[in-house]
Amino acid sequence: MVLTIPGLLSAAQVAEFRQALGSVEWIDGKATAGYLSSRAKNNEQVPEGHPLGRRLGNVILEELDKNESFISAALPLRVLPPLFNRYTGGRSYGDHIDGAVRPIAGTPFRVRTDLSATLFLADPAEYDGGELVIGEAGDEKKVKLPAGDLVLYNGGTVHRVMPVTRGVRLAAFFWVQSMVRDETQRTILFNFDNALQQLGRTGADHEACVRLAGVYHNLLRQWADS
Repeated sequence: MVLTIPGLLSAAQVAEFRQALGSVEWIDGKATAGYLSSRAKNNEQVPEGHPLGRRLGNVILEELDKNESFISAALPLRVLPPLFNRYTGGRSYGDHIDGAVRPIAGTPFRVRTDLSATLFLADPAEYDGGELVIGEAGDEKKVKLPAGDLVLYNGGTVHRVMPVTRGVRLAAFFWVQSMVRDETQRTILFNFDNALQQLGRTGADHEACVRLAGVYHNLLRQWADS
């Protein structure tokens, strides 16, 4: 499932992020790439653990915690602190798959990367290229979203970032360990939850909605680790 979450950050928040990131020192993105990914990766990043990155990342985490669509789709158990990258001057990131387990810098903890996320911080009109391409040939989805919008997708999916031939592509990215490891089960629960919410908004029979909610939560009890 590839899910777009519009407006995770407001226009004012995006402007604040961009102003702050405009004065930070960027490093080669290969610093956080594995052996294979480093051969395909050509971008710049804010150093992992940088105070500014931590501060802005905490804002993102706070917004995620309030976003019903994200909670429903990801069923998050742990979220890795967001990182920040930029592409310009023809830079790109070729086909790769994110590592299945990533450490939390400065701690002994590791997170399973069930879901990958990109939060766009530049509007599409500001740069050419830079599409996030999710999937393999014949089953690809190209994503290029307005600033403040988030895309969430399976962490085990092949993906790439197309070369940026004009302007600057600025984004945050991070990974999520879900309470529900299996993508099919997560999708069932997400669709179930959305249907329940829609029924509630239309004033459907309360007793029937309660029974359906019971089915949802019993499935979640069966499938979730916490």
